[in-house]
Amino acid sequence: MPIRIPSHILSLKPYVPGKPIEEVERELGIHGSIKLASNENPIGPSPLALEAIKGEMSNLHRYPEGSGIRLKEALARKHGVSPDQIVLGNGSNEVIELLARAVLSPGDEAVMGDPSFVVYALVTQAVGARLVKVHLREGVHDLPAMAGAVTEKTRIVFVANPNNPTGTANGAREVEPLMSALPADVVAAFDEAYAEYAGRPDYPDTVRYVREGRPAIVFRTFSKIYGLAGIRIGYGVTTPEIADVLERVRQPFNTNRLAQAAALAALSDEAHVARSRRVNEEGKALLSGEFRRMGVSFYPTEANFFYLPLDGRSAKDLSDALLRKGVIVRPMGPAIRVTIGLPEENERFLRALSELLRRGPSPLS
Repeated sequence: MPIRIPSHILSLKPYVPGKPIEEVERELGIHGSIKLASNENPIGPSPLALEAIKGEMSNLHRYPEGSGIRLKEALARKHGVSPDQIVLGNGSNEVIELLARAVLSPGDEAVMGDPSFVVYALVTQAVGARLVKVHLREGVHDLPAMAGAVTEKTRIVFVANPNNPTGTANGAREVEPLMSALPADVVAAFDEAYAEYAGRPDYPDTVRYVREGRPAIVFRTFSKIYGLAGIRIGYGVTTPEIADVLERVRQPFNTNRLAQAAALAALSDEAHVARSRRVNEEGKALLSGEFRRMGVSFYPTEANFFYLPLDGRSAKDLSDALLRKGVIVRPMGPAIRVTIGLPEENERFLRALSELLRRGPSPLS
C-alpha cells in the first residue's frame, strides 16, 4: 500500500539551484566558464574567515557550540539588540523556514510580492498554509497593496528588501506605512540578504522595529557580501518572544563549527566588506551603462545582480546560448538574472550578450 502524502506536499515544486561550473562544463564539454547565476561574492571570503576555518580544522570531531553564543553576542552588538534576539540558521533560508513552522498553521495565510524569493512559497506551502501573492509595481514591492491583502488569516508578510530576483528596494517612507497598517498579530518579515549592497540613502533601518518591540524579524546572511555561501550560515534579528518560539523548533547544532568561526571573523573584516561593495558598485556602473547603450531593459538594482526583462525573447533560449559561451546566468521566467562579477567577468558577459542580441529574436539560430 502506498504511503499517504498530504496534497500540499505533493504539489510542492523543489527549489532548483543554479548549476555549478563543474557540472555545466562536464555537460557541454567546455572549459573556463564563469558563473554569474547565484549572486555570490566574486572576490570570495575574507582572509580572516579563511584563517578562522583553518583554526577549527583540528576540532571537527567536536560538536559546535549549540547556541552559537559568541557569534550571537557579536551580532547583538552590531545591531544594538540583546543576544536572545538573534536566531542562527543554516543560511538565512533556515531561519525563514523556522518562522513558517513556528507561526503558520494549515488555513493561515502569508503575503509576499510577486516575483520574489521562491523560498517564501516553499515554506508556506510546506506547512499547509496559503500563500497570497501581490504583483510588484514596476519591479518594486507594492507595499500598500500588500497591506491591503492582509486578512484575519494573515500571520506573516514577507518583504525582500532588496528584492530577489529584481534587485529593487523600498525606502523607509514606504515601509513605515506598512508597519503602521499591520495588525499586532502579523509578523513583518524583512529579508535583507543583500542589505550590505544597498546604496540608497533612505534604505530603512528595519531592526528599529525589533528594538521597539514590534512583531518583526529581519533576516540577514553571510552568503552574499561576506562570501561564505559554501558553509551556509545566516541569522534573524527579532523580538525575544519570537526568538523564543523559533529556538523551540530549531534543530540542535544547526550551524556548524566552521561556519560559526568564519562568520565571527568575517564580521570584524570591514575592509573586505568595503572592497566587496566597491567591486560591486564599479561593476554595477559598467553593466548599467552598457545595458543602456545596447537597449537592454533592466531594473535599477540595490543588490549585486541585475534583472533583465526580455520583452518577449525566451529567457531559457538566451540562457542556454550564454551557457554555450561559458557564461552561466539564471533564467527567471520572462527575464534573466545576472550576478555582478569581477571586471573581466562582466566584460565577458557583455561581449557574449551583445553578440547573441545581434542575431535577432532567436539567439540559438
